[in-house]
Amino acid sequence: MTHWPYPRWIAHRGAGKLAPENTLAAFRLGAAHGYRMFECDAKLSAEGVVFLMHDATLERTTNGHGIGGDLAWHALSQLDAGGWHSRAYAGEPLPTLEALARFCLANRYLLNIEIKPTPGTEAATGEAVARLAAQLWQGTEVPPLLTSFKPEALAAAQLTAPELPRGLLVDTLWEGWLEKALALQCVAVVANYALWDASTVAQVHGAGMRCLSYTVNDDWAAQHLLALGTDGIITDRVDVFSPA
Repeated sequence: MTHWPYPRWIAHRGAGKLAPENTLAAFRLGAAHGYRMFECDAKLSAEGVVFLMHDATLERTTNGHGIGGDLAWHALSQLDAGGWHSRAYAGEPLPTLEALARFCLANRYLLNIEIKPTPGTEAATGEAVARLAAQLWQGTEVPPLLTSFKPEALAAAQLTAPELPRGLLVDTLWEGWLEKALALQCVAVVANYALWDASTVAQVHGAGMRCLSYTVNDDWAAQHLLALGTDGIITDRVDVFSPA
């Protein structure tokens, strides 16, 4: 990807912590703060519907219990995914990836879809997310960026929809991380912001990829990353950092 079509600032899970993460309410709020690109987490229901949720389990961000991927979409769609955050968002449902895609496409917003498999479903989730994204964004000017910590998920996405750009997420610089990103034909490495220094930025840029950071909530960290010449910043602080 010689041309990089994505903005520098990306709203984490919609609007960071200002609204219940990975809900349509959060993406609307992030947009109201001027953000044009969002990060979300996508996983599979029991029958293969792609929906948005970060954790494998339901307890933290819904009123449900157990593993989200073990439930059918009908059961998941009945859960309250907003009441945990605040009373103002009580009753907010879990959205499907398709619902978020319709919102983004209608408003010309861009998306970073993190493939977040329930453990044991890495390949199946990567395949399903890539297939659906390719269908939803077919013919559009800027496709979603697919990212994952799981190389197996990215490999499945690569086989299913090789035209969609991919990024490898890393929380540590494990042995072979750069080689794996190149093998997966990634366009970006998305790292814990503390991992970036002049050397790692040079390695990734020298390999023809972009450098993105998560989750940057302090001004000093943002300024450091900007000075290093990194290419994208994922933040919760949509109320602090102007994406302009």
